[in-house]
Amino acid sequence: METFKDIINGDKPVLVDFHATWCGPCKVMSPTIESVGKELKGQARVLKIDVDKNNAVANLYRIQSVPTLIIFKKGEAVWRNSGVMEKSALLEQIKQFID
Repeated sequence: METFKDIINGDKPVLVDFHATWCGPCKVMSPTIESVGKELKGQARVLKIDVDKNNAVANLYRIQSVPTLIIFKKGEAVWRNSGVMEKSALLEQIKQFID
């Protein structure tokens, strides 16, 4: 089974959505994240991490508010944003890191 570390260290950029089930803005972002994942299938990976269930990872990346989106490229966090975003703006960000 792939670990979080395996996934973010892969060749493809990874968009990670740090969210919580109780978070209103996270619920607003959820369809956008799923849509981005489908659109970039094969080019980038998209992960959703529940901060309440994955406290260690959330603490490691100092997640203080949700949703927080981080793009990883070869294990390095190359972009980060907290709050709700438009799909077009999110796609624009992640496409910069697709080879």
